[in-house]
Amino acid sequence: MNHTRFETLRPALYNFRAKALPDGPSNSSAAPTPRRWSIIAAGLLLLALALVVIYTTRRAFLSPLALVVVAAIGLAAVLLQLRLRKDVRAGIRAPLWLNVLGLLCAIGAVLADFLHLSTNLLLVVALGAVLCFAISGVSVLKAFRKRNS
Repeated sequence: MNHTRFETLRPALYNFRAKALPDGPSNSSAAPTPRRWSIIAAGLLLLALALVVIYTTRRAFLSPLALVVVAAIGLAAVLLQLRLRKDVRAGIRAPLWLNVLGLLCAIGAVLADFLHLSTNLLLVVALGAVLCFAISGVSVLKAFRKRNS
């Protein structure tokens, strides 16, 4: 029986002058973190977004209120991730005053639409809500990235 070695004694070209990887198993002692709640939360937020898209008429998507709802769902997703991730919960906070301002603008947009006030007022207040939600979400995501790097 002829036993031949498939390994060569020369180093491979792609591994030339590079550090060799250790032979031991990588991350064998680290237990995987449970992600059940974040997956359930992501599924519920996708369900909320799907319900908004399915049960909204085509004409309603031209309304600024649809943008406010989608922005609020996006901010809820970011804040829910902040709540469910235990490893980064301590140092990251969403700007409360910005979220309250966005909520007040969203309520103002709904009231402006319901009371048939000026269209320009509705657009400005809805844009304010979307901007507040977007800036708040970006600040939390930036803190996530800074914390993980």
